[in-house]
Amino acid sequence: MENTKNEQTLGEKNGRKNVVGEDQCSGLNAMGVLEQIKGGLIVSCQALEGEPLHSSIIMAKMAYAAMLGGARGIRANSSSDILEIKKVVDLPVIGIIKKEYPDSLVYITPTIEEVARLVACGCEIIAMDATNRKRPNNEALVSFFEEVRRRYPHQLFMADCATYEEGRQAAQLGFDLIGTTLNGYTEESVNDPKPNYCLLSDLVRDSGKPVIAEGNIWSPKQLQLARGCGIHAAVVGSAITRPMEITKRFVKAMED
Repeated sequence: MENTKNEQTLGEKNGRKNVVGEDQCSGLNAMGVLEQIKGGLIVSCQALEGEPLHSSIIMAKMAYAAMLGGARGIRANSSSDILEIKKVVDLPVIGIIKKEYPDSLVYITPTIEEVARLVACGCEIIAMDATNRKRPNNEALVSFFEEVRRRYPHQLFMADCATYEEGRQAAQLGFDLIGTTLNGYTEESVNDPKPNYCLLSDLVRDSGKPVIAEGNIWSPKQLQLARGCGIHAAVVGSAITRPMEITKRFVKAMED
C-alpha cells in the first residue's frame, strides 16, 4: 500500500517545501537535472513484491552503492522506495509506480493518481508507459498526458516507449525525455533485436528530445554500443541490481 502520510511529510523530512500536487523540477532546475545525467549511467533499483530483495531499506542501500560506483541517477519504483532512497542518495531520481489494473495492460505509472504520488515524493523525473495501449478506464495516452501536463507544467516526464512511432508521438506530446524501456515487451515489439540499437539511433535523429537507452542492456560492451548511438544517458537495472536474474544467466551458461 502507498503511504500517503509519508508522501505529504516528505518535504519536512528532506528540508524541501514540496507538497502533494506541486511539481518540483522547474526552470533552470530542470535543465540542471538533464545536464547532471547527461552522458551518465542511471541505475534502476527495483524489487517487486515476492522477490527476495523486496524492501525499501534494501533498495536504498542498493541505490547508495550505485551512487558510490559512479551512477548519475537512480530509477526507482513506489513511493516507499523513493522516500527511503532520497534519505541517502543525492542524485536525480526517475520515479515510477507499477500498478496493475484489470482493464489495461499498462502498469508503469498508469493513472493520474500514481503521477500525483510521484510528484509528492519530489521525483526529479517521472516516467510512465507511453505506448499506444489503452490505459485504465479506456483512456488514451494523448488525453491522459494533456491532463498530466496541465496539472504539472514544470515537472520533467520520461516516456517509456516500445516503438519508433511511439517515441515520435511522445516527443510531439511534450514529454521531456524519450526512453526505449518497453521495446521488446509489447506485442508490436516482441521480436525486435535486443538491445535495439537501430531504434536508439532513429529516435536520437528524429525525436528532437534527449533519448534514454533502457532495456536489455546486460554488458558494458552493449552499453558502449548504445552510447555510440548518441543517447543522452542509459538506464541499467537487472544486470546490476537483480542478483537472482544474474545468477540464472550464469547457471544457464554452466548448463548449456
